[in-house]
Amino acid sequence: MITRRMLQDSWRRWPVTVRDLPLALVIALASVTPPLRGIGTQLGDLPARPFDALTVVVIALECLPLALRRSRPALSLALVSLGFALDQVRAYHTFAGAALAVALVSAGAHLDRGRRTTVLAGSLAYIGLAVVLDRQGSTEGVVGFTTFYLLLALAWGTGSWLRQDRLAEAERRRHVAETARAAERARIAGELHDVVTHHVTAMVVQAEAARYLTAAPDRLDTTLTAITDTGRRAIGDLRLLLDVLNPDHGTEPRAPSVGELDTLVEQTRQAGQPVEFTQQGTPAEVTGGAEMAAYRVVQEALTNALKHAHGRPTAVHVHHGDREITVEISTDGPGPRAAGPGGSGRGLAGLRERVSVLGGEFDAGGRAGDGFVVRARIPTGSAS
Repeated sequence: MITRRMLQDSWRRWPVTVRDLPLALVIALASVTPPLRGIGTQLGDLPARPFDALTVVVIALECLPLALRRSRPALSLALVSLGFALDQVRAYHTFAGAALAVALVSAGAHLDRGRRTTVLAGSLAYIGLAVVLDRQGSTEGVVGFTTFYLLLALAWGTGSWLRQDRLAEAERRRHVAETARAAERARIAGELHDVVTHHVTAMVVQAEAARYLTAAPDRLDTTLTAITDTGRRAIGDLRLLLDVLNPDHGTEPRAPSVGELDTLVEQTRQAGQPVEFTQQGTPAEVTGGAEMAAYRVVQEALTNALKHAHGRPTAVHVHHGDREITVEISTDGPGPRAAGPGGSGRGLAGLRERVSVLGGEFDAGGRAGDGFVVRARIPTGSAS
């Protein structure tokens, strides 16, 4: 079924000259229609002359260039103005004179170069036309010619206002697009940080431990298998994340959620980190922003525990409420702020921003004794 939107899209695919031609033809046909013959602009107030063979040429010169009013606005205005001048000098006073106003508005809106030159040349040409009409016996007078000039200037000014409005809208859209691109780059950078840092940290810790297991082949084989599994998971997560950069991807890449925390905790345990994991409530079946943020909080906290408190007990507690998800990860070792140059806290800063955008609260800091705790409260979609 052909819809109105389909017809509009099909029409927009035509060249702009073809789309502007119908208006030119309508004004031209209206000018030769008996009810509208003799009804037109009368600059100079000269006695009207009956239509003759030249009238058709004048009407065509006034109207047909409107097909170029957007693609070649300067040329269109020049030709229409020439036709209008002939119309007034010959005193045909056709309805086609209305084309001058259309050409002026279009030129004011679409002419990009030589705007001042166009205004100056048009003003001089108008003065010349006024002089010619006055010598032919026009009774318009200075007031009449000045008033008509102001009307022409109003048409040009209307087009200029439309142009400024269009440019402002284009600038606004460009700014929105740049802001969206910057936000998307920051989001992808944060995701890459979370994914790569966690997996690579686990692999480094496992590889370091493998050095001391050369005398125990069974344990060495288990450790190497864990490194291999971690690498495969890293590749899989990166593929899912980078798939969003593919313009041909059909759906959004699958995002991890709190429902997959068991796998994350088990991977951390395989890297030699003792983790106590408790989870209350039922995770959401559909992954949303809150679920993904909670997953990243746990992932980043466990990564910091591996880097800065390896081998020390770590507790992870996640609670799924009706309106929010609360997360708390504590370790007996120091956090990234106490870990020297390697603990920039860059990932925690990104998580704080992500949780804040969702309307939640995030806190990462020390506690009594030699320990570190990360807490997050993230509202879910049901809160709205």
